[in-house]
Amino acid sequence: MSTSNYHAPVHSFRSWRDAARRYLQAGVAPENIRWVDRRSGANQSQQDLFASGEPDFPPQTPPLDTINVPSSFLEIAPTVACHRSAECWSLLYRLLWRLTHSEKHLLMIASDPDVVRLTRFEKAIRRDSHKMKAFVRFRSSVDDLGEHYIAWHRPDHFILRHTAPFFRRRFDVMRWTIMTPDESCHFDGDKLIFGAGMPRSEAPNEDELEPLWKTYYANIFNPARIKLDAMRAEMPKKHWPTLPETEMIGSMLREAPRRVDQMIQTTNTISSAQSFVPEHASIEGLRLAASKCQGCSLCRSATQTVFGHGPATASVVLIGEQPGDQEDVTGKPFVGPAGQLLREELMSVGIDPESVYMTNAVKHFKFTRSSKRRLHKKPSAREVAACRPWLEAELKRIKPAQILCLGATAASAIHGPNFRLTQQRGAFISTRFADQTFATYHPSAILRAEQTSAQNETASQIRDLFHRDLKAFASHIKAPPA
Repeated sequence: MSTSNYHAPVHSFRSWRDAARRYLQAGVAPENIRWVDRRSGANQSQQDLFASGEPDFPPQTPPLDTINVPSSFLEIAPTVACHRSAECWSLLYRLLWRLTHSEKHLLMIASDPDVVRLTRFEKAIRRDSHKMKAFVRFRSSVDDLGEHYIAWHRPDHFILRHTAPFFRRRFDVMRWTIMTPDESCHFDGDKLIFGAGMPRSEAPNEDELEPLWKTYYANIFNPARIKLDAMRAEMPKKHWPTLPETEMIGSMLREAPRRVDQMIQTTNTISSAQSFVPEHASIEGLRLAASKCQGCSLCRSATQTVFGHGPATASVVLIGEQPGDQEDVTGKPFVGPAGQLLREELMSVGIDPESVYMTNAVKHFKFTRSSKRRLHKKPSAREVAACRPWLEAELKRIKPAQILCLGATAASAIHGPNFRLTQQRGAFISTRFADQTFATYHPSAILRAEQTSAQNETASQIRDLFHRDLKAFASHIKAPPA
């Protein structure tokens, strides 16, 4: 067994794991290794800063027959390695050494000092990860690729890589970036990309959604149940600068007595349709439930929910962006000018419009007023995400063989925010919703181009491409079962 002292700089859990494996293989005891934390932002002594960046390894030794490590340790070790204390590396190796040297049941001894420390570290990471999920506030910005949501957060530990998959699952239809002082994470619609840490000054201070969020927070704030000590414990003041709602807490506490009297009349704002979607309902059951949906603020100004329409056994589902003015009045999709154009084009390529199921990514009409007219306004990525549970429920019930996405919003709702209509339209792509998913222009793009005489040539080109795309799509439609 080696008795030399070894210098072991560590940059990540992976580098610790690789080094630990070699030390363990060579029989180097824990007291003979000096682990040096090289993670960005970690506290390092002056001596460590000038030490070699490469670990000292003992000479190669013949491999041991078997090294058995309990699965419980393999599961908890990556989490504990997120702890900011440099002690985590020596603690993990010490436990690993003991577990592989006749103490295989060590983790079951809750009173053991090393196990107590391990548990304390693991709880600290879970708590810090929970804080990140609760306190990250994305702010909207616009770049060359469109909407981009940015947040800045200051965690206690190195938890960004540990927690980022949660945000990927929850916001998979948005492009977003989370900045921390130690590291940053960007989701481009396909994969997570990690980079250097960023100061808070690099993140937006405010966006157009800030007033809406403050209104939401003011409505859910319950002054009758507020406990200041508990609030400070759960919402540490270091996070307040990035939480827009905290500037309102003082005034809301002063108004608490009056607000308690009015609390029964308070209406909460809901940010997703998920709670309105019945789990096992048929298409008709979904349509009835959707008529009462309040999953986003669009339900307040729209006349009604415009749910999908067509055979529940259709082999083809056609998805648009959102209902227009006439759809909002009638309650049926694709009955306005764009819908009429679509139906004509479908028939011209041999597709019966009544044989397909037609729906939209967003079920309420979003608009701005110009005099007495209601003008279409593009739904935001958050509104598309809020409404997506309805679209997913429709596709789950119908199980189409083919999906036709009309426009960028519909395509992004199915493929994610990284989809580029100009580059990927006209191609069949397999998705989790259908083996053949196809995207082309929305017919409203043709109508908008035709409204300006200077764009007649452009309108003709778009219409020609639209027709060719539909013809290509029609050639792949599977005959419905007899």
